[in-house]
Amino acid sequence: MFKKILIANRGEIACRVIKTARKMGIRTVAVYSDADRDARHVELADEAVHIGAAPSRESYLRADRIVEACKKTGAEAVHPGYGFLSENESFAKRVEEEGIVFIGPKHHSIAAMGDKIASKKLANEAKVNTIPGYNEAIDTPEQAVEIAKGIGYPVMIKASAGGGGKGLRVAFNDKEALEGFTSCRNEARNSFGDDRIFIEKFVEQPRHIEIQVLGDSQGHVIYLNERECSIQRRHQKVIEEAPSPFISEATRKAMGEQAVALAKAVNYQSAGTVEFVVGKNQDFYFLEMNTRLQVEHPVTECITGLDLVELMIRVAAGEPLPLTQADVKRDGWAIECRINAEDQIGRAHV
Repeated sequence: MFKKILIANRGEIACRVIKTARKMGIRTVAVYSDADRDARHVELADEAVHIGAAPSRESYLRADRIVEACKKTGAEAVHPGYGFLSENESFAKRVEEEGIVFIGPKHHSIAAMGDKIASKKLANEAKVNTIPGYNEAIDTPEQAVEIAKGIGYPVMIKASAGGGGKGLRVAFNDKEALEGFTSCRNEARNSFGDDRIFIEKFVEQPRHIEIQVLGDSQGHVIYLNERECSIQRRHQKVIEEAPSPFISEATRKAMGEQAVALAKAVNYQSAGTVEFVVGKNQDFYFLEMNTRLQVEHPVTECITGLDLVELMIRVAAGEPLPLTQADVKRDGWAIECRINAEDQIGRAHV
């Protein structure tokens, strides 16, 4: 087991990782920017390293400074938390190349699931349900209209590199498909530097349900039930609930097994989340995979009694999963909510 780990993050998630590491007898290293010199995570950690100015691009997004901090303190592993560099393939690969353990999936798994077009192809190959659609990059608005007509309205026009509601439009007719493609492509180019667009069928009366998975380096993968996050605002989750009040036991099992199949297809080793959209008749389709610990992980911990951070650390250290699928329990109910404050012109402050 590791003697010392560095947390490449700040705030609540850094404090969360420190709590579990302390329980496991592992020393911790915090990193901080100018703005976080007196932050709680800096106070809680055994050591702390300054990594730059307040803007995240000059501190928490500087992979070189994170690696340097690991070497300076002798940290054997780095936990990325969520956000910042947590799903950055290049960062995970750099850490691995420096002989430091990345407490998360291998860089090739991050790469495989990080591209929405590529991940959907992999899901198809793994026999995971996918939404009917056109999975190649679309070149022109006119082509988008023809594809949309072929799939059948309504359709979703989506950026391959999109996330957080950016680069996403719903079209109910040719005019909306034409305009939606152009605006979606421009937004994707400006937000992600990647303007590839694809189209898929829009599932009406949808539910957004995600399956928590966990894999080890021995090839074992289990699912830890589901979280429902259907209540959203501008495509951002507001309520996260476990278990889902909507799906049946049969649907839960089928979704869990497909999530495991996808994780195994990319040799997934860590905690991750496979997201599905579920129709009114409980038909479900793969959306994407988040290759990190999610903000909402505590609701899963509440109903299973498991410490996901501890399991991530143990798996990263090479230990096999200490439980099988039959050992996974579901007890009680848990809800997490995001509180939004809005000003008079409707802008959200999260």
